[in-house]
Amino acid sequence: MRVLVQRVSRAQVLVEGRLQGAIGPGLVLLVGIRQDDAGEAVRFCAEKCANLRIFPDEEGKLNRSALEAGGAVLAISQFTLYGDCRRGRRPSFTEAAPPERAEPLYEQFLRDLGDQGLRVERGVFGAEMSVEILNEGPVTLLVESP
Repeated sequence: MRVLVQRVSRAQVLVEGRLQGAIGPGLVLLVGIRQDDAGEAVRFCAEKCANLRIFPDEEGKLNRSALEAGGAVLAISQFTLYGDCRRGRRPSFTEAAPPERAEPLYEQFLRDLGDQGLRVERGVFGAEMSVEILNEGPVTLLVESP
C-alpha cells in the first residue's frame, strides 16, 4: 500500500461538479492499493498517517500529529500511485489492485483512520474527481506498507 500524504490548509473534492468532501487544516491522503495488499498493510498505513508528526508545535517544530493538531483527513483512492513509468511513455498499472480487491481495502483504510479518532472526508472510489489541494509547508511524504 502506498499513501501520498500532504499537509494542507484546506482541500476539497468534487465529483461531477458537486462537492463530495472538504476539510480545513489537515491531511490529504492519496491512497494506492497494490495487488497483494491485505488488512495488515491497511492498518499499518492508517496508524502511520494518523500519527505522523508533521504539524508544527508552539516552537514551530514538526512535532504534532494530525490527531494532536485537530486536523481532518481527505482520503482519495488513487490507483495511479502504482503507475510504472520506467519503460515506454505509457505507464503500466499492473501492480495496482483491481477495483474489486482495492475498494474493500480502501473502505477499511477509511474506517481505520476514523477509529484512530480523525474526522474523515472522502472521494468516490473509481470516480473521475477534481481535487483541490492547498498544500501547507509544503509538506509531502510517501508512506508505504512494509
